[in-house]
Amino acid sequence: MNYSRCRIFLILLAAIAAHGQEQNRPQNPTTPTISFDLFWEAATPQSYTITVDSLGKAKYVSRSPTRPEDKAQPNDEEYQIEFTLSPANRDRLFELAKEANYFHGDFDYKQHAIANTGKKILGYADSARNFTTTYNWSENKAIEEITRIFQGISNTLQHGRRLQFMRRFDKLGLEAELKGMEDMAQNHNLAELQAIAITLENIMNDSSVLNVARQRARRLLAQAGSVRD
Repeated sequence: MNYSRCRIFLILLAAIAAHGQEQNRPQNPTTPTISFDLFWEAATPQSYTITVDSLGKAKYVSRSPTRPEDKAQPNDEEYQIEFTLSPANRDRLFELAKEANYFHGDFDYKQHAIANTGKKILGYADSARNFTTTYNWSENKAIEEITRIFQGISNTLQHGRRLQFMRRFDKLGLEAELKGMEDMAQNHNLAELQAIAITLENIMNDSSVLNVARQRARRLLAQAGSVRD
């Protein structure tokens, strides 16, 4: 009788433990989500992660854990920002993910050695799928375009961060920073300018900033569709 009770007790403990493990296991999101991670020690920032769901809710996190401190730049502590992705880029990213089989497979180019441009990880998850793929560079056109969009988003958000810093500590440097941004936008190396619209608008309306810089901010806002008189 004691043996039977002990056996039942052990079975119950095992069931409780299994249930606890199931509860702690990461669950697939109910809303389809794409993630992009990049790590490249030589770059600034050294790593960043962007996640976006099919409703357009996006989050950006960047870090530069081994970068020496530069007082002329924002500090290298973890930087986070949440924003809403434009419908055009949101829809395009999910179309491209479908074209790339939701990142189920090996897309890394391996025919011969190529320059390192950072370790990249793309992930897709929904209620039924959860896939990731790791690559340095891919000749797959869908993966290439997705990478370009996410890198453009990071470029925009990092410039927005520097603009905020420079408006406080280096207003004379704003014109050169904004000129560089205009050049990058012309070459399609910026994406989601509306995510930093408030920063650009603050510069445009700041009478203590050089007029040429204010005009550059206005033109960038116009490209973002965010100019307000």
